Amino acid sequence: MQTVLEISHLVKTIDDFQFGPIDLTFELGTIHALIGENGAGKSTFIKLLMELMRKEDGQIRLYGKPIAAYGESWKQKIAYQPQTLIGCSSFTGLELMELMAHCYPTWNETYCKQLINMFELPLNKPLGKLSQGVQQKLANVLTLACDTDIVILDEPTAHIDIPAKQMLIDVIAEWMERGDKLMIIASHQIEDIRKLADFLIVLKKGKLLGKYEKEELTSQYKQYFLQQPLPNQPIPGEVDRKGGRIVISDQQDKTETYLTKNGFNWVQKESLGLEEVISILLKNER
Repeated sequence: MQTVLEISHLVKTIDDFQFGPIDLTFELGTIHALIGENGAGKSTFIKLLMELMRKEDGQIRLYGKPIAAYGESWKQKIAYQPQTLIGCSSFTGLELMELMAHCYPTWNETYCKQLINMFELPLNKPLGKLSQGVQQKLANVLTLACDTDIVILDEPTAHIDIPAKQMLIDVIAEWMERGDKLMIIASHQIEDIRKLADFLIVLKKGKLLGKYEKEELTSQYKQYFLQQPLPNQPIPGEVDRKGGRIVISDQQDKTETYLTKNGFNWVQKESLGLEEVISILLKNER
């Protein structure tokens, strides 16, 4: 996979909040989900990436070149949908379409109209007169219709009803199949992450815990139900335990070798759900 976006030693201090240093690479053909608790730095990262906030250190490279080398034209290569479209309340959907078409050479009018019809969006009402859910759907449609190689969506399914949320997930999956694209999503919605993400970028208190391939990560964690009580001390590979007879491991070989050697029998072994894996990562900071 081709690396399209590189982040090197990205640093920002906001009052007593220290973000970074962050080093990351992003590849075409992938969806990356930004994961973290409230205040972890997801929005800070996106704002630094889009130069909506001045960084103190670090470099952002696009297609191998510093973004400064592109002048202002790099902004036409990334479509960004913030949580709220600030300053757009008086614009109608049609006016916003005209604005986006003017800003992005890759604007796809046919695709935009197709999505507008699919989501049954009104185009003649001011944005501020629409419900939060309809505003969110319109923002997603406008961002995807820019048809850039890179799209950043900040909480794309917030406020959206369940049927429309499933439609949007399907649309995003189909959009990714239209060519070599990179999508970065910040979301608290575990179902969105489970269905869409290829990689998880886990942040905690401004620090990068890691970039994980989703399927590898979920297969790495196993839960063992034991016949005998566990010893008081942690065992090899243990990341968590429930009560005295359930242990969770992220190093199966080490855990099973220890259990077998010391006469601990397990009656069941099962994989963990993605939400529980993420919770363990954030709790243990491993």
